[in-house]
Amino acid sequence: MRIKRSKLGSLINFLLGASWALVLISVIFTFLSYVQLNIIDAIFMSFFAGLPGILLVVLFEYIIIGEEKLDEMKKQTQLLQELLAHTKKESQDTISETL
Repeated sequence: MRIKRSKLGSLINFLLGASWALVLISVIFTFLSYVQLNIIDAIFMSFFAGLPGILLVVLFEYIIIGEEKLDEMKKQTQLLQELLAHTKKESQDTISETL
C-alpha cells in the first residue's frame, strides 16, 4: 500500500512514517506526564495528544489510495484501448470478407 514511483511517492511515504512516529511519541510522552495524577486522565489525554498524528496518517493514506486508484485507471484505460483497436480490426476484417 505504498507508492513505488517518483520523488513525490518517496516524500509521502516518509511523511507517513513521520506521522506514525509523531503519534507514538506524543502518546507515550503525554501518558508518562499524566500518569502521576491519575491513570484515567493519562489515557484520556494520551488519546487527544495522538489525534493530530492519526489525522495526518489518515490524510497520507488517502493520498496513497488516490495514487493507486489513478494507476489502476491508467492500466484499465490502456487495456480498453487495446480491446477497442482489436475489435475495430476484427469488424473491418469481417466487413471486407463479406464484400
